Parts: sequence; structure tokens; C-alpha cells
Amino acid sequence: MNPRSELLWANTIGRVAFMNCDPLFLGLDPSFNVLPAPPSWLTGHLLRRDCVLAPIPAADFARHHQELVLIPEIGISSKGEVGSVLVFGNRPVEEMRDVAMPSDSASSVALLKYLLKVRGLDPRPVEMGPDLDSMLDRCDGALLIGDRALDRAKTNPELVQLDLGQAWLEHSGHPMVFGVFAARKDTPIEFVKRAHSALMERLELFENDPLTREHVILNAHQQSEMSIERMNRYFGEVFNRLDAEHVSGLQEYLTLCCGMKEKIEFMW
Repeated sequence: MNPRSELLWANTIGRVAFMNCDPLFLGLDPSFNVLPAPPSWLTGHLLRRDCVLAPIPAADFARHHQELVLIPEIGISSKGEVGSVLVFGNRPVEEMRDVAMPSDSASSVALLKYLLKVRGLDPRPVEMGPDLDSMLDRCDGALLIGDRALDRAKTNPELVQLDLGQAWLEHSGHPMVFGVFAARKDTPIEFVKRAHSALMERLELFENDPLTREHVILNAHQQSEMSIERMNRYFGEVFNRLDAEHVSGLQEYLTLCCGMKEKIEFMW
């Protein structure tokens, strides 16, 4: 790797192309390059060394944990209702014969399959693109995540049958960590710590400075056309700071839903 490309890589941080990481990325030091992509795409970018760290689906971390290591303190999680990881349908989950599963949501798909299994339900999973109308034309139920789920919950609240964050809390007693920040194990730790420090600076401002929080909520409102009130509530449903309770929930999710036997470890 020549010096110029190494510098570019060291200053590039992946981010999900949804608003749930806005508290970390909005206003980020402009010396960093931001690579936006759907969560599952970021896993490939990270493995190919396109960015120094990135938020990826927790299920993808389980799949590639031999090559990747977790970054402490930050992630994408909920403590109950998440509002943006929803099962839609015209009938209760217990009566669904098949459920459309989006191809861009490994963590949510693994979680839904587990929750259905422990309830003794076995609807046929059908992988489809994340378009609710097409999904429900073909299947009784449909899993959507992110901005699409928020939007359709607003326009079609009668179709919402299950919030996966709340369902996981009721089942396990733990918060749900949908996305983790990870790096390759061979990444120089100084690169990762520099990026981590920049993201933590933004998160601390979001948590402690009312003007920063207001800016994040206003930006999300403008990007999504959701009301200010709904965006304010959303950023009380989705959390980017991981505490010990989140880590315990993450370990249980990786074990039960992803079959990962090893204990999770952080880079420092």
C-alpha cells in the first residue's frame, strides 16, 4: 500500500446509510472521509480494508469474528421499542404462513428467526428486496428496518405487528444490539483509536449539548420528513453508547441467535 492510499484508508470511516448513526457522524471532523453504505455492504468494505472501522450488523460480526474485533463504547442498540425494526402484516405473527425477509438486514433476520422459533412458529422465510408493498403482495408478513420501517409505520400503523427490539427485551431481559462498530484485527490500533475518539466526541456532544441534539433531530426531520416530535422520540429509542448491560445483551444475542460460541472481545 503506497503512503497516499494508506493515509486515505486510515482516515476513512464507514457509516450506515440510515439516520441511526447521526449522533456520531453529523458534524464529524472533516479530516475524516465517510463511506456511507447499507449495513451489510459495510461488512465487505471493512474486510476489504476500504475503511479503518465501520458499524456492521451484529450477525455479520459473528460470521467474521475470526477476522474482526469489536470497538468499545459505540454501537446501534435499543432498550425496548426500537421503532425501526418492525414486522408488518395484515394478520398477527402467530397466523403468518410466510414472512418476507430483506436482504440488507442480517442481524434483524437472525433475531426474527430466533424469536419465531422460541414461540413455536415456523413461517416460511422468503428473501426479498425491502419494498413493503411487494413483500406483502407475496407474503403474509414482512420485516423492514431503518428509514423504510419508520416511514411505513407512520403511513400504515395498522400493519405493524411486532417491534423486534421490544420482543427481544421481553424474551431475554436484555437490550438489543443490532449493529456493532468493528475493525480488522490487523488494523493498527492508533488508526482505530483516532477514529473512535472523533466519533466519541460527537456522541458526547449529542448527549450533553442541547443545541447539538437539536441539530441532529432537525437534520433527521428534514431528511426523513418525519415530525420533530417523532425524531426526538426515535433518538430515545435508538442508542449509540454501549454500556455493560448492552454488552451482556450482545453476548446473548450472538450466542442464541447466531450460534457464536466464543466470548466477545474488544480491541482495548
